[in-house]
Amino acid sequence: MNCLQRLLLASALLISSCALGPRQEPSPLPIIPRPASVVRSAGAFILDSSTTVVAEAGDTAFLHVARMAADLLRDGTGLPLEVVTQSTGGRSIVFRKSDTIREGEGYRLASGPTGVVIEARTAAGAFYGLQSLRQLLPPDRQIDAQSRRVWSIPAATILDAPRYAYRGMHLDVARHFFPVSFVKRYIDLLAMHKMNRFHWHLTEDQGWRIEIKRYPRLTSVGAWRKGTLIGQYSDMPHRFDSVRYGGYYTQEEIREVVQYAQERFVTIIPEIEMPGHSLAALSAYPELSCTGGSFEAAMLWGIFDDIYCTKDSVFTFLEGVLTEVMDLFPGTYIHIGGDEAPKTRWAACPRCSTTKAREGLKDDHELQSYFIRRIEKFLTAHERKLIGWDEILEGGLASQATVMSWRGVEGGIDAARQRHDVIMTPGSHCYFDYYQSRLPDEPVAIGGFTTLEKVYSYEPTPQELTPEEAKHILGAQGNVWTEYIADGSHVEYMAYPRAIALAEVLWTPEAGRDFNDFADRLPGHTAHLDRMNVNYANHLFDIRSLVGPAEEGITLSLSSRYPGTTIRYTTDGTEPTEGSQRIEGSMGITSDLDLRAAAFKGGRRITRVNRTRVSMHLAAGKPVSLTAPPHDNYSAGGRQALVNGLLANDDRYGDGEWLGWSGQNAEATIDLLHERSLTSVRLRFYQGVGQWIWLPSSVEIQASNDASSYHTVATKDAFDVPSTAKVVPVEVPLRGTSARFLKVLVRRHGIIPEGQPGAGHEAWLFVDEIVVR
Repeated sequence: MNCLQRLLLASALLISSCALGPRQEPSPLPIIPRPASVVRSAGAFILDSSTTVVAEAGDTAFLHVARMAADLLRDGTGLPLEVVTQSTGGRSIVFRKSDTIREGEGYRLASGPTGVVIEARTAAGAFYGLQSLRQLLPPDRQIDAQSRRVWSIPAATILDAPRYAYRGMHLDVARHFFPVSFVKRYIDLLAMHKMNRFHWHLTEDQGWRIEIKRYPRLTSVGAWRKGTLIGQYSDMPHRFDSVRYGGYYTQEEIREVVQYAQERFVTIIPEIEMPGHSLAALSAYPELSCTGGSFEAAMLWGIFDDIYCTKDSVFTFLEGVLTEVMDLFPGTYIHIGGDEAPKTRWAACPRCSTTKAREGLKDDHELQSYFIRRIEKFLTAHERKLIGWDEILEGGLASQATVMSWRGVEGGIDAARQRHDVIMTPGSHCYFDYYQSRLPDEPVAIGGFTTLEKVYSYEPTPQELTPEEAKHILGAQGNVWTEYIADGSHVEYMAYPRAIALAEVLWTPEAGRDFNDFADRLPGHTAHLDRMNVNYANHLFDIRSLVGPAEEGITLSLSSRYPGTTIRYTTDGTEPTEGSQRIEGSMGITSDLDLRAAAFKGGRRITRVNRTRVSMHLAAGKPVSLTAPPHDNYSAGGRQALVNGLLANDDRYGDGEWLGWSGQNAEATIDLLHERSLTSVRLRFYQGVGQWIWLPSSVEIQASNDASSYHTVATKDAFDVPSTAKVVPVEVPLRGTSARFLKVLVRRHGIIPEGQPGAGHEAWLFVDEIVVR
């Protein structure tokens, strides 16, 4: 799911774009997600060998949480922490069922010198109180017998409940397969951060991962592919290894994972893709297609024309699959995909034509709606609800379907206005397979650029909705697609700490969120992840560079969140050392610069080296305006990215320096501040035919001295470069033009031709720096 177009949905975040409003008061306790209300008191509760864990009222679910609490705290402190069902009046941690807590997932945690009491209406609320409690203790491993460590919990009263009902994370196990042990660990991390939904993406073109007993070839054939793509999709020609790859979960393993999740108050939402992304299933049962096959599970990522046919035998098959799926997963929701389903085969299929005629459908979009409605009717008859990606809006939305909005927020807005429930998961903020750092040693990713700050800045409820419509926004979800993520350690690196930021977005009241406060709490929290050996990405302290305009040239400032550090830099190509020049404030730049910087403390380097390469030219730092703004998902660098002196990464077209347009031309007007003699304009374009990114059809340069009357001074409409070239520089000679204002008009390619990826769609246009000489 979401492969080719997902390559187009990344957006970058410059430091200056993360303005979250005035800084909130710092959190009085180091808890993530930040609780709704915390009141500190004097004193603390000291855990010792006499401390007990109490589950009052004999409620079995609360007893389960109490036992989990004892296990967690024993492991951390080495104390015995006996579990009892009746308090003896001693020093204790009490779990109490209370109807005074209104919210089902809410809790009240009160700690003082004599003990801790966690009250909740449900066991889920008690469990979330436990997650806060565990963060109040230091994350040290079990102490040795000689240690005199005092285990204390600060005195406080916490009143807390989640902002959103749906707080989810997703994992694609179809592109790459992950063992049960890792899936359980993934669920542990979700639950630790008070997330309550796990979206398990089980089927794809590249592999079928769930045992269906009545259709055994789904796993004996469909779960395996002959090899896997080497490198990125954009690398041409495509290369593959020859290693048979696959795996699947038995129904016994599925039940084991479902129970494990239930014990941690996580509901699993299984996804069975249809009608598209079904090549693995067609490889097992080719008669389910329009053409009859034969097929193989895909070795390449992307979108494939062969999808399920709309004949009755396909629905018989899918209903059989879903019957077994529903038996394995007791949750309300079943996700059926519904995205990226090409209609090529349907358009040429006599059986599909018959279906359209019989049902009175005017086109293939309505045929897809018919497909989804028919599946929904089956699920509704079994008291389940259908979730689909936002493509299910096309052709008419099924009556009770819930929409998962990934291609931006528009699908979610549309569905909410139709009074349908929505789960927001836009690629711009919630796709954790995107790059999260510009540093060159980042592992290969699908593309894009989504930082921790970007995730934290997300607001799931669109401002365009009325209060009544906004009630249909159930929450949001972070997605981890695994084309380029082959093992669990890499999953953790991509998901964390971005998933932690999203967890706070979904739990904490909007007025209580502040990124600076979150960043202050995060280092203490990641110490808990260290204890669990989680391979999270620690980019919070990376050196950040910020470029700004100046009267001549640009200014460059560097910063790090690491406290008490000194930033030192070099410009001669060497790595910075403790003896390198120190940067204070910002520096003015008027010529080309290759700067390397790092933060130092106590005589040693404590951050990775940041490299900033500036290409100075006449337009660098000058005012620029755009006739049409770039696409929302490729605009985070702002219009100034076209003239800030920074060249975009050659391999990461979503790093914030590339601006992208779809369906519009790129037209920029640059004010050089006074009349100058000009010799050329040099532009850089990104070409990725596999990602629907094409070179422009033409470039036109116009000049003016009064900003009102422009005349064309140069054009270029031939770009003789191989289709495999990614970054294409285009130089347009100006033949001695003299002007103050330049208008650069870049005309898009238009519709992608037949036989190419994305045929029939608008080609994307990606533009980097406009270099004026």
